[in-house]
Amino acid sequence: MTLHFVEQSPVSHFLFSDTKSAALWLLVRLYLGWGWFTAGIDKMQDSAWFGYNAGAKLTGFLQGALSKTSGAHPDVQMWYASFLNNLVMPNVMWWSNAVAVGEVLVGLGLMVGCIVGVTAFFGALMNLNFLLAGTVSINPEFLILGIFLILARRVAGYYGVDYFISPYLRKLRKS
Repeated sequence: MTLHFVEQSPVSHFLFSDTKSAALWLLVRLYLGWGWFTAGIDKMQDSAWFGYNAGAKLTGFLQGALSKTSGAHPDVQMWYASFLNNLVMPNVMWWSNAVAVGEVLVGLGLMVGCIVGVTAFFGALMNLNFLLAGTVSINPEFLILGIFLILARRVAGYYGVDYFISPYLRKLRKS
């Protein structure tokens, strides 16, 4: 039996495998990273997100999300509302701090180009959760850019820390 592989299109090869596209991904990384970083810094400087009153704003956000669970086509699905009620609300202070720190770390990781695929994955995961909670804002744009960075992970960090650590990560993967 002969296996036939689908050949990669020239556009796909350029975007996701060719280091000539690294400058494009650097711009995307800087834009997305700055967005995450500033959002996280704003939260870390707000005591209702991070500090002595942590969780106050997240509680309001969650209450807003939970109010969107009714009607024929709810913005927030019941399975996600159950997750918010049973896991997030009882630990709101921890989650509030995790969101603030996570946003800063994703932003820094993207801006310096450190393990871009993994960093973009965690940013996309946060965007997905914000969308599942019924908040649109800039989340669809960030989610799409994050997915593209995940796909371009081999070249997206070429102008960044990944250029230096990739050889070591490949050696670890082989051993």
